[in-house]
Amino acid sequence: MNTATGADPRRRPAVVRWPDRDAALLWAFAVVAAVELVAVATDVPAAQWLAKPLLAPLLLAWLWQVHAADRPIAVGLVLATAGDVALLIPSDTAFLVGMGCFLGTQVAFSTAFIGHRRPRPAAVAGYLTLWAVANALLWPRLGDLRLPVLGYSLALSLMAATATAVGRRVAAGGALFLFSDLLIGLGAGGTRLPGHDVLVMATYSAALFMISIGWAARASDRGRGRRPRRRSGPARPPA
Repeated sequence: MNTATGADPRRRPAVVRWPDRDAALLWAFAVVAAVELVAVATDVPAAQWLAKPLLAPLLLAWLWQVHAADRPIAVGLVLATAGDVALLIPSDTAFLVGMGCFLGTQVAFSTAFIGHRRPRPAAVAGYLTLWAVANALLWPRLGDLRLPVLGYSLALSLMAATATAVGRRVAAGGALFLFSDLLIGLGAGGTRLPGHDVLVMATYSAALFMISIGWAARASDRGRGRRPRRRSGPARPPA
């Protein structure tokens, strides 16, 4: 215990700082994400084709650089890239292909997260309740997409639930991913919010970013020999 401040340093969230050369790829991701958001807002497909397929690969390259590109996370980001490309094609078939790619992303991420630690039952129950309510509300509007959305959203909800066991940043990324895809579901059902497409891409980009930096922080802890904190222990989960 630090008697001068009254704070226990063991209870402070870990702060992970990467060298500037490693952070360059994160800055590149931020620039590409900004280009994508402007392209979506101004409806410039050529710029979207240039920027969107680079989002996940830049984060994967960064994770590789900081030695945190575990296989399931890498597979998830590769599949997310394929899904991003498919969703740039304006057709129902491409939409389903993109959904299939992102289904693989959710399964891969969930595999990585569960391998770290199992989530609390309350988190799983909460996300499954949200899944059931959202699908009940969207069901009458989705037509032929009902069953694909039902299956995909279940995998997405389980990914978000398992993310809560890894750390705050990964949990936030899982929640943002779910929110982004919920907006897509609303759009497929005929409900669009102001700035809908920009909001979808902003939350999706933030989701990938938060999952990546949170996972890298977990890998950094592991590399320093810090053991994963158990739910029954007094310490908070790592960031």
